[in-house]
Amino acid sequence: MQDFLSRRSFLEASALSAAAVAATGLLTARDSQAGQTAKSETTGAANGGQVPLTVKKAVKIGMVQIPGTLAEKFKGLKELGYDGVELDSPSPLKLDEVLEARDKSGLTIHGVVDSVHWKQTLSHPDEAVRAQGVTALEQAIRDSKAYGGTSVLLVPAVVNRDVSYADAYKRSQAEIKKAIPLAGELGIRILFENVWNNFLLSPLEMARYIDEFDSPVVGAYFDVGNIVHYGWPQHWVQALGKRIGKLDIKGFSRSIADKEGKYKGFNAEIGEDDCDWPAVAKALTEAGFTEIWGTAEVRGGNAERLKDILMRMNKAFPKA
Repeated sequence: MQDFLSRRSFLEASALSAAAVAATGLLTARDSQAGQTAKSETTGAANGGQVPLTVKKAVKIGMVQIPGTLAEKFKGLKELGYDGVELDSPSPLKLDEVLEARDKSGLTIHGVVDSVHWKQTLSHPDEAVRAQGVTALEQAIRDSKAYGGTSVLLVPAVVNRDVSYADAYKRSQAEIKKAIPLAGELGIRILFENVWNNFLLSPLEMARYIDEFDSPVVGAYFDVGNIVHYGWPQHWVQALGKRIGKLDIKGFSRSIADKEGKYKGFNAEIGEDDCDWPAVAKALTEAGFTEIWGTAEVRGGNAERLKDILMRMNKAFPKA
């Protein structure tokens, strides 16, 4: 019996060691490649904390309740001090209208959000629905390029009662691969957001999922607040490293979630939440980032509200 227990302990220890080695390889294998097409987003060399981190601040267009035309909304954001904005695609906006607003205001459109990824999911059991999702993703890639952006934010898959985890993993990868040639041709990154979609539930798994594409045009769109309910954002930054292309910035309070329901946790304002923002900034710096886009994804409003959001973002990530 003693020999059996010793052998069992040895095997368990060996398995844990093998897993640790595999995880280490997973986290380091493609770090040098992942940032190549994202040089405009981040600086490649690790800087050991010597070079300050600059987070360029933006908002989602749906948050902007400044009255007037798109050009007037862009002008208002620029005057408030924002560096950029993120649009939706596909959308009813006309290209001429978007480019005029961009050029008149001087506001950067740094990318787009795939506007149908929750409905025409790339993990859907129906092949026709998945095909619609790929068509929409390709349109988003083209729109981002036309606007002068560099990325498309994508929810890659959704797991639910009718879609198993394994099927979501396999189907989504197969569909996304169809859009990679276009993304590579146009120089647009497809960045996967970590959301409450019951998929990619750990940073190690997300890193593996990204690495399996073996393409520098895919990466992570890291949503800082989405992790707080079940983890620590700085740990995800450490694990994902240069796979991260951009950030979504929002707050989350565990205490509010515990008292009022988990989704209510997002009612916490940036800086009044349970995210350790200095630790996130430190992790980004240690991963080699010197510049990255950070886009607020919170309750929007008028100019005063948007001004307050920017102030909070600047406190979370002070200007270098």
